[in-house]
Amino acid sequence: MTKPVAGARASAAGGASPAPPDVGASEREGVRAAGGSALEGRCYLSVLDFQPADLEHNLALAGALKRDRHLGREAATSAALEGTYLALLFEKPSLRTRSTFEIAIRELGGDFIDPDADVALGKRESLADVGRSLERWVAGAVVRTYAQRRLQDLALATTDFRVINALSDEEHPCQALADCLTLKERWGDTRGRTVAFVGDGGNVATSFAQAAAMLGITVHIASPEGFELPASVDAGVADAACGGAELRRFHDPVAAVRDVDAVYTDVWTSMGREAEVALRRCLFGPYQVNDALMAHAKPDACFLHCLPAHRGEEVTDSVMDSAASVVFDQAENRLHTQKALLLMLFED
Repeated sequence: MTKPVAGARASAAGGASPAPPDVGASEREGVRAAGGSALEGRCYLSVLDFQPADLEHNLALAGALKRDRHLGREAATSAALEGTYLALLFEKPSLRTRSTFEIAIRELGGDFIDPDADVALGKRESLADVGRSLERWVAGAVVRTYAQRRLQDLALATTDFRVINALSDEEHPCQALADCLTLKERWGDTRGRTVAFVGDGGNVATSFAQAAAMLGITVHIASPEGFELPASVDAGVADAACGGAELRRFHDPVAAVRDVDAVYTDVWTSMGREAEVALRRCLFGPYQVNDALMAHAKPDACFLHCLPAHRGEEVTDSVMDSAASVVFDQAENRLHTQKALLLMLFED
């Protein structure tokens, strides 16, 4: 996607893990459908805009940034984005995404504008015109929207404008970065591990399966019939997979969770699907992550959730608040992996 940045190497020199090598052009063969050649290296719309080396670099850099955060303005990257402005374009509400991106931009020395979604996301004018205007003022945009296609349209209408997918209906690639850092911190080596994703085969499941495959993690996904991960996801996961990682599908949550190293779930009803709440509560009831389901995983298995959680629905309090839960580590790591992503995309 993009070669490691100078700030990353400076930070790594201060005791952090060394950055992975640059990703050569020969390793980028086969342009990802989510981005396309016009966007390669300047947009992060999907986990599949990364090659495995890009993901490893992001996680190594994020770990260094996390360790160096206490240095404040003395950190090597504290002025890395000085003079760089970004736009935050949010059609969907957010706590973790908005807070962590705002803090990340400021801690790297940059700044942002936050125009109202009604005027910035194509309701008064085309997204193409929005993008062509914004690129005259700011270097890029962090976008939280509905259809994935809107992100692509915004990016393709511009020449140098850089776009980050902060969530769409189809994918949540920034969350996947934090998930991967959390598992790296928990396990060290991720290859050969297995994670069960139990619940809706939506955007979080999609991005996690893509990223996990790059780290050699096999993913079991268990969903009710009709709510499975889209079949189109399989090819991208298979293409990205390293170390024998696989994507396996289940309808039985117990079978999916048996002897896994971690269990992941998400809300049963995502934003924009509120009309389906009653139906989903009925169909997803057997997929609740509770003590009985966790008992089928390995004894030291951890529990993940992207948050916000609907306690008592997809997960019980006893699991959310258990020693196995790493959900707030995931939330914290949104900041560090997004700082690393910003450096990879915006620091020259």
